[in-house]
Amino acid sequence: MKITYLILIAGLVLGAGLVAGCSTPGEAGDSLKIGVVASMTGPASTTGRDMWQSAQLAADEINAKGGITVGGKKTMIELVQGDDESTREGGIKAVTKMITDDKVDLLTGGFSSAVVTAHQAFVAENGVPYIITGASSPTITHRTDINTSVMFHHCPTTDDYGAKTILFVDEVMRPSINGKFNRPADQPLRLAMIYQDSPYGKGVLSAVKDTIEKDGLGIEIVAEEPYKMGETDYRTILTQVKATNPDVVYAAAFLNEQVPMMTQARRDVGLDTIFLAVECNDDPDYYKGLGQYGEASIIESRFSPYVVPRGPIGPAVEQYQKDYAARFTTSPGMMGAATYEGVYVAAAAAEAAGSTEKGALVEALRTVRVPEMIESMENGTISFENQFRESRSNLFMEQLHWDDAKQELRPKVVWPAALAETDFQLPDWYRPGGA
Repeated sequence: MKITYLILIAGLVLGAGLVAGCSTPGEAGDSLKIGVVASMTGPASTTGRDMWQSAQLAADEINAKGGITVGGKKTMIELVQGDDESTREGGIKAVTKMITDDKVDLLTGGFSSAVVTAHQAFVAENGVPYIITGASSPTITHRTDINTSVMFHHCPTTDDYGAKTILFVDEVMRPSINGKFNRPADQPLRLAMIYQDSPYGKGVLSAVKDTIEKDGLGIEIVAEEPYKMGETDYRTILTQVKATNPDVVYAAAFLNEQVPMMTQARRDVGLDTIFLAVECNDDPDYYKGLGQYGEASIIESRFSPYVVPRGPIGPAVEQYQKDYAARFTTSPGMMGAATYEGVYVAAAAAEAAGSTEKGALVEALRTVRVPEMIESMENGTISFENQFRESRSNLFMEQLHWDDAKQELRPKVVWPAALAETDFQLPDWYRPGGA
């Protein structure tokens, strides 16, 4: 691989190299067996496939360099796929099999908060370390009805990105809208919320409300519309939202939900407003699926298939994008990036522990310090804070623009200023609430 990631933990160094191919199980004790919880089927399968492929890429990079050294012995990475079928029941079945039959040493992945919360109890009962790279509800590690001490959250929570998104709306979008339409500078922005009726969606709504109140933001929530996970027809909800005259619509939705939602809003309902999206949608299929209906929309992110951020991780991001595309003939999505890193974190923990024993891995994960890789992290490291074992990412906001040459949407970072490629823009077709 052209770029070597030095994973420094407890004085140990792990080198990584890029190759194609899949890891081969070694003899007993010769592998670190990682179960990857991913939605390979069902509504979230696009995201699940990206997570699994990213994990494969990481494992193959590590194994191409001879694996890792655990207790003085060369150890290979072995991946076990666990298809949660995008359902709570499927997640329980997949995780039970990986722990009971496949005897995995550690788990990573996990996309839907609703799905993950359903199988956490079995993980806790068996003391299996779990690096969760997708489910963003803070309840994942905050809940007290089970012992979550073996679970490590390598994903911004709804509290994190819900707050960042609404701060962007107040700091950038509200002044732009008020200025363009000759409104008083202090006029509140009218915000409509459409949210998945799940811990994820409710978490986003709660974060938005809390941030508005705590920071005294000039934002008025004019609609709160829930929907069931996996719905495909949003026209009734969108018609109700349109009647509230919103300036902006923030949707807490998955990719397979937000694409039809925004398409129906512009095409069928005539809701010509700017939609905001959560980071889990930053995937090539999102840009393809929205087409021109996604023009000028906003997405919060920490990794994009089409953006190379400024700063020290830029070259690594660019290389990862190229290597992923070469291996899988498509561009990587955001959710896979954290799972890719999750495999590296697991490998670093095993080296530091000197063992693949579950308790030793848990203890090593508590103090792991992995230099940031393809996602920008606070303090430049992937690590987990003590109380809830959450990592801290640096987030950014992108605005989508139609690219005539590619005949597809492409993002530009518009916030924060230190990372911005261009300014936020209001399109000519945009109409604020009440206009």
